Amino acid sequence: MSVQIIKRGAVQAALLSSLSMMSFSAPALAGKSDDTLRVAFTKEVENVDSYFNSAREGVILQRTVWDGLVYRDPATNEYVGNLATDWKWVDDVTLEFKLREGVKFHNGEEFDADDVVYTVNFVADKDNGVKTQRNVNWMKSAEKLDKYTVQIHLKEPFPAAIEFLAGPVSMYPNEYYAEVGPAGMGLKPVGTGPYKVTSVEPGTHYQLEKYDGYHDSPKGQPKIGKLDIRTIPDVNTQIAELFNGELDFIWQVPADQAGKLAGMDKLTVANESTMRIGYLSLDAAGRTGADNPFTKLKVRQAVAHAIDRKTIVQALLRGKSKVVNTACFPSQFGCEQEVTSYDYDPEKAKALLAEAGYPDGFTTDFYAYRNRDYAEALANFLNEVGIKTNFHMLKYSALRELRMSSGTPITFQTWGSYSINDTSAITSQFFKHGSLDDARDDEVRDWLEVADTSTDPEERKAYYSKALQKIADEAYWTPLFSYNTNYVFSKDVAFQPTPDEIVRFATMSWN
Repeated sequence: MSVQIIKRGAVQAALLSSLSMMSFSAPALAGKSDDTLRVAFTKEVENVDSYFNSAREGVILQRTVWDGLVYRDPATNEYVGNLATDWKWVDDVTLEFKLREGVKFHNGEEFDADDVVYTVNFVADKDNGVKTQRNVNWMKSAEKLDKYTVQIHLKEPFPAAIEFLAGPVSMYPNEYYAEVGPAGMGLKPVGTGPYKVTSVEPGTHYQLEKYDGYHDSPKGQPKIGKLDIRTIPDVNTQIAELFNGELDFIWQVPADQAGKLAGMDKLTVANESTMRIGYLSLDAAGRTGADNPFTKLKVRQAVAHAIDRKTIVQALLRGKSKVVNTACFPSQFGCEQEVTSYDYDPEKAKALLAEAGYPDGFTTDFYAYRNRDYAEALANFLNEVGIKTNFHMLKYSALRELRMSSGTPITFQTWGSYSINDTSAITSQFFKHGSLDDARDDEVRDWLEVADTSTDPEERKAYYSKALQKIADEAYWTPLFSYNTNYVFSKDVAFQPTPDEIVRFATMSWN
């Protein structure tokens, strides 16, 4: 039954598409000839300003165009200096940084303490509307001690501070950002990163070239001269353009297509695990109405028992993906694995629905923004036990705004934690009464607050464990699976993927 449910979805279309491509002529890849790497993004980036988008594509642009004070080596997980050369904890709520001298932004502005102070003070101010508040709301302010020494003051102890400063917290030029703001930064980005932006067509097309003045950064010096990035939502169109020589590099390719492409002489297919997990978020708090079925525990448990996660992983994701049972990625600090899990049991799901007062099931809106084949498979599993779904596929930004403003009854979501290897980067994002919290559980929020701020690692683990166990017991989320990513690129391109799902263009070169 499970395989049949999946096959009735979009998988057949994907397979047929893959087979039809076999008749294409061999690709005429030409990026190397003009030193331009042509890349496709699947999702639209709502704003290139990295503080005003939360899509993975935006994260990749952030790491390409801007730098943070610190850098985490993806191979060793060691923290090393980037815009800062050294740092120390002055006390539990104060970090002091010695800044790298001689660094210039793409527009010629000199980097110094004024830029750090301006950036931190701007993004830490909630009124300025940074999209993902959890990335920045642990900072109180920054203070200049001298031209190349700065202190960042925390609102309270936050042990994951260095991890965040090595990830989503980038430094902006104070003079330029004060003049143009997020709208201007989105149209004409200026950073210190390995590539500078030369053209932006919002949401559709980005052109970059290597920054010849790039400092001695642990990211490495860029080797490919230019990047030409276009938003192409349809994967089949991306693959067709790859064959026609209009693209050199695509990623997030479904397993079926990737398997077929792996046999092409002039293409390389690389698969790597990621920190991204998929999950169903259920409106337990009644944001869409107190009478919605997902406010009932037995309904939420029925959803968890209705999904054959193992079959979805085996039939659709493949590669290095695996079933997950908890509301975080297993490698993240504090990600408790000993929690209540829900085996696939459709009969139990039906019985739970009947006990909850829905012997004939019910109808609900079901939302998703990516991986239509995965989402349709999930919807079909729910349909089979009597939860009839009105399927809505929205753009990421539209679904995010809907969830923030009024909530959704049930939605298929994914989260890559900005590649931050700490449970605060995912569980605390969604269970501390923020605009995307569908549970609004005071006890969970309070436990996470202790875990996020304690300087005792064992206490942090203990309180994350309590929170994650209750999230599982109450079935606030239905954790589904970890993601893997298939990268497909020309044999002319040298690229090695990393488990944090960040495409580092500065490490790429031509063969």
